[in-house]
Amino acid sequence: MTQREDILRIFPERMRPRWKKTAGFAQQLQEIRLRVGKPVLLYIDGREFFQEESGDVVCRTDRPAVTAQEDLDQLIAYACSYSMYAFEEEISRGYLTLPGGHRMGLTGEAVLTDSDRVRNIKHISCVNIRISHEIRGAADAVLPFLYRDGHFLNTLILSPPGCGKTTLLRDIVRQVSDGNSCGHGVTVGIVDERSEIAGSFQGRAQNDVGMRTDILDSCPKAEGMMLLIRSMAPKVIGVDELGSEEDIRALKKAICCGCCVLATIHAGSLEEAESRLSGMKLDEIKIFDRYVILARQEGKCAVDAVLDGGRKLLAGRAQC
Repeated sequence: MTQREDILRIFPERMRPRWKKTAGFAQQLQEIRLRVGKPVLLYIDGREFFQEESGDVVCRTDRPAVTAQEDLDQLIAYACSYSMYAFEEEISRGYLTLPGGHRMGLTGEAVLTDSDRVRNIKHISCVNIRISHEIRGAADAVLPFLYRDGHFLNTLILSPPGCGKTTLLRDIVRQVSDGNSCGHGVTVGIVDERSEIAGSFQGRAQNDVGMRTDILDSCPKAEGMMLLIRSMAPKVIGVDELGSEEDIRALKKAICCGCCVLATIHAGSLEEAESRLSGMKLDEIKIFDRYVILARQEGKCAVDAVLDGGRKLLAGRAQC
């Protein structure tokens, strides 16, 4: 199946004719934003576009396509295989995972439990479809710096939103799992808390994350890392979007159990990463041997620097 066809199958059959031109941008398409009563917005290579009623994709227009509640309801029902109840738990987390590894974010009226936790979301009025891009070879530029004597090093990827950290993480996992010119393939465990790395749909990975990779989908990172260590004995554990002291404690436990770790964090610098980790100093945490810093250059994701634990620059800018 082509990427164009993959995007078209997100939508019910009757809606697909209007989305054919949008699907033509499959390689560059990042997000589709649908809000009831508002224009359809598309994000392509970091730029915002409108969709017209004809399906044309334009920079500006007086005739934008506007999302109707009926269309949004039908789209969500289709994504749930017309059984909203069966997907209630996933909806309570604010998203649906779609075939192809894409993700549909949802907002509306939260339905709470007695303990004020979100049990469901009803009257959904806004949808953000994030298009998954699997780029084989995205890690080629950095991989030689992430090994020492054939062994993978503990690595943290730092990236502002939209700069391709999950894409890079996914390809590193694939190459570590399958083996590459820097080292033999090893067992990798992924805690895919938001179903973004492997893009699992109904328990099966939609993205290629390697032949020796085990995936724990929709599980909190800290709990999932310990579960994988107990049950699957991985050599490397991969997680996306660190954000708490609990995550750091779990990583330290994983290292004590003999695992190497690969993680990402939303940050454009080491200093910003430390602020997101409640001020914990990365050099004092003493987990990571390598830091890969991403940036956006001319609309493309690129490696800005690869640093060792001593903050020494190892590589300059390289597109990934």
